[in-house]
Amino acid sequence: MIATDTKAKVHTPAQLVTVTKYSFLNYIRSRRFLVMTLIVALVNVAMTAVVAYTRSPAFVSSTGAFYGAWWGGFVGLFLILTVVFFGGDAISGEFQNRTGYFLVPLPMRKSTIYIGKFFAALIASSLILAVFFAFTIANGIYYFGANVPYIFLESAFFAWVVLLAALSFTFMFSSLFKSAVVSVLLTVIMIIFVFNIIQAISTTLLNIEPWFLLSYAVQIITDVLVVPYPAHYSSFPIPNTWNPTIPEGLAILAGYFLLCGVIGLILFERKEFT
Repeated sequence: MIATDTKAKVHTPAQLVTVTKYSFLNYIRSRRFLVMTLIVALVNVAMTAVVAYTRSPAFVSSTGAFYGAWWGGFVGLFLILTVVFFGGDAISGEFQNRTGYFLVPLPMRKSTIYIGKFFAALIASSLILAVFFAFTIANGIYYFGANVPYIFLESAFFAWVVLLAALSFTFMFSSLFKSAVVSVLLTVIMIIFVFNIIQAISTTLLNIEPWFLLSYAVQIITDVLVVPYPAHYSSFPIPNTWNPTIPEGLAILAGYFLLCGVIGLILFERKEFT
């Protein structure tokens, strides 16, 4: 077991910048960054060609319809792929690939490693989100001019806040296991299936607002694109339909970001490289 004398270790801004820099460079040089960029680019190029050819009213009838269909229809998918690609094995990979052995003996705290890797994943993920944002803006300007609706910019900001919370959640799961495969798999299952199943049970069967779920807060990304903003609760046409208010959604996301971040850091601090 590698000795880790935390009293002799320090946490400085310079160390944090160094860890962030080299972790980010690892992301940029990796195939996953290239693959994720290609996925976003190819999907948007295909959408650009199809919409230009068909002139579907679902996209080009109005600015609201366009941004709701283009951005609102795909941003959730890209967010899931991004956080899984860059956060799913960010910490567990240090154990599985044994790269952590080179970091832990250095005179820096584990918290520096954890936070630096989180910042690196956030920057890489934000770049992917920016690519999708750029394609959306470019097509929107082509069809409707520079009249970009304010609600779209709000939605883009909310998507970035969701990215913060979702990355914090994935880092927590990544800190929980020493196997990258297990951490990635369970993260995908939680985000895609478990959250949605619990939300469906909560609203449909129990008639309880699912304020405690990340998937519920994520709805503000698309809800803000609807004019007027959806009612907090409605029973028609779908019974027991809940929509988070913007302050509520942001509060839930902030809670996930802080709570999962603290838990993930504690888990990583307590793990030993053996």
